[in-house]
Amino acid sequence: MSAPSKKTLAKSGVKNVVLVDGVRTPFLLSGTTYADLMPHDLARAALQGLLKRTGLPKDAVDYIVYGTVIQEVKTSNVAREAALGAGFSDKTPAHTVTMACISSNQAMTTAVGLIAAGQCDAVVAGGVEFMSDVPIRHSRKMRKTMLSLNKAKTLGARLSLLSPFDLKKCFSNSDCCLNFKCGDVIVTGRDIVSKDNGIRPATMEQMAKLKPAFIKPHGTVTAANSSFLTDGASAVLIMSEEKALAMGYKPKAYLRDFVYVSQDPKDQLLLGPTYATPKVLEKSGLTLNDIDVFEFHEAFAGQIMANLKAMESDWFGQTYMGRKTKVGAPPMEKFNTWGGSLSLGHPFAATGCRLVTTVAHRLQKEGGQYGLVAACAAGGQGHAMVIEAYPQ
Repeated sequence: MSAPSKKTLAKSGVKNVVLVDGVRTPFLLSGTTYADLMPHDLARAALQGLLKRTGLPKDAVDYIVYGTVIQEVKTSNVAREAALGAGFSDKTPAHTVTMACISSNQAMTTAVGLIAAGQCDAVVAGGVEFMSDVPIRHSRKMRKTMLSLNKAKTLGARLSLLSPFDLKKCFSNSDCCLNFKCGDVIVTGRDIVSKDNGIRPATMEQMAKLKPAFIKPHGTVTAANSSFLTDGASAVLIMSEEKALAMGYKPKAYLRDFVYVSQDPKDQLLLGPTYATPKVLEKSGLTLNDIDVFEFHEAFAGQIMANLKAMESDWFGQTYMGRKTKVGAPPMEKFNTWGGSLSLGHPFAATGCRLVTTVAHRLQKEGGQYGLVAACAAGGQGHAMVIEAYPQ
C-alpha cells in the first residue's frame, strides 16, 4: 500500500460530494429465500437498512434515485414504490434509471450531479435486481418453472475456472462473505437472512466437468466462472460535505471524478474498464500507481481476463485506443481483494453501490487514499470513478 499523499482532488468552486454510508441486502441465488418477494420489497429493505445504519431523518432526503435492469411492469418506477414503502416523505421525488450493469453507478452519479449543481444536499441512490421472477409474459408458476429449468443447465457448482486468479479470489472471498468483512450486509425479509448464499466451494476436478454455457463444445464460459443469477439490492447516502458535517456525520469517502464510455459491442462488448480507467485517471490527474484500491465488476472470468490482457497490451492501446503505449493493469494485490461479483453475486443494478461502498471500507481499513471503481455494461458501455478516502 502506498503512503497517503498530501494531494487532495478537491476542486476550487466545486462542492465536495461525500459518501456517508452504504448498505446492501445479502446477495442470494435467484429462486431461493427471496423467491416470493417483489423487487420493491428488496429495495425497500435496503432503504430501511440505510435509515437504520445512518439514523437519517426520513424527511432530510431531497431526492431518491434507483437503478434496475429487468423492470417489473407493476412497479416500473421502483424507486418511488420502495421509497414510499420504506417510509420516506411522500414529498421526496424519486425516479428510476437503467443502464445495464452500471445502473446504480448511474444512480450515484446522478446524485453527485444534483448535489454539485446545488439542487440537492442529500440524495439516496441505489439499485435492485430480482432474477427470481423475470417478467416473461407467462403465469408466475410457468415463469418459475422456466427459470428452474434454465438454472439447472447453467448454474451448478460455481467457482472460477478460467485462471488461477479466479480460483484464488473465490476461495479467499468465501471467508470475506461469511465473516461480513465488507460491513455492508443487512438483514431483510420475513425470514432472517444474514449472509450471502452463492459461495459453493468445489474442486478443480468438479469444475472441469462443467459444460460451456454458450459455445459448445469448445466454449470457455461455464457456471464455474460466471457470476450467478442473483437477487439483491443496495443503497447509499450521498451528501454535500457541508450538509453531512452539519448533521453530525463522519463521511466515509469523497466521490470524485467519473466517466462513462462506449465502444462497438460487436467485438468490445465488456471492455468498458479498459477504456474508462485511463480516462478517469487523466481527468483526476492521477496515474495507475497512485491508486491504492481497485474494485472492478466481474461479469465472467473471461471478461476480467480480457480486460487485464487488453490493459497490458501495447498493441491494443495503439490499435483500438489511439494511445502510444498500454494502459497498464492493476496490481493483483490491490484488486478485488474482498470479493467480486463472481463470488459474492451480481444483482445487475445493485453491484455499482457495492463496489463503491467496498472501496470506501477498504481505504479506511488499509490506510489508502485513492480507490478506483470500474465496470462494464451490456451494449459496449462502461463506467469508472475515483474515490478519495475521507480524513480519519
